[in-house]
Amino acid sequence: MSLKDNHLRVLTYNIHKGFNVGNRRFVLHQIREALIAADADLLFLQEMQGEHVHREKSIPDWPERSQFEFIAEGVWPYYAYGKNAIYNAGHHGNAILSKYPFESYENINVSPFPWASRSLLHGVVRLKADIQPLHIVCIHFGLTGKERRLQVAKLCERIDEHVPHDAPLIVAGDFNDWLGQAERYFYEHLDLKEVFRSTHGRYARTFPAWLPILPMDRIYFRGLVPLFCERLAHAPWHVLSDHSPLAATFEI
Repeated sequence: MSLKDNHLRVLTYNIHKGFNVGNRRFVLHQIREALIAADADLLFLQEMQGEHVHREKSIPDWPERSQFEFIAEGVWPYYAYGKNAIYNAGHHGNAILSKYPFESYENINVSPFPWASRSLLHGVVRLKADIQPLHIVCIHFGLTGKERRLQVAKLCERIDEHVPHDAPLIVAGDFNDWLGQAERYFYEHLDLKEVFRSTHGRYARTFPAWLPILPMDRIYFRGLVPLFCERLAHAPWHVLSDHSPLAATFEI
């Protein structure tokens, strides 16, 4: 598959394990349809339910395969999944769905606790034979400031050690960083810029989806040319997950 006009479209979305706000309805099928219509080359997805033995039995339209395989089928032939939280009924985590093949991927535990409740999923994809591979990182950071600071430090360490500085890089996901405290670390240490802020002068407000107030979801980049970025707040997005997705287009 070749890049259309050397443009790459990426989307980040916290899918809330396939449930709408308040967990009242299972809407994974509608989420899949909306994601297909958004037509992104790369999906960075958080709160992806890898397995849940109780819900598999109690929800009639629960897919027979994992949620990331269900969403990916027929559209995104390559995918990677990393467990964040593991419990008796199953597990959930981050997933990257891609129209381009992975050269490698690894899930790294960045939780300050003994159990793996948070992780970052780092993949490398080959977009074109004549350019450097693209490094992509999907994250879902913690709810407390102390936890996020430790996770930012581990992310910086990971990128320093495994991503060449001249290689193109995208870091996207749910940062839970409504105060913007991570920006200084990303910009000063990693030379990363946030795409919505670069194109609109501010962060996108993405949470809660029905009345977005907090800038939780972001797409950081380096080594790419940002063309535009949008918050997908129109129907049907506002009645699916509790987050709004962000979609950005880059020139490679």
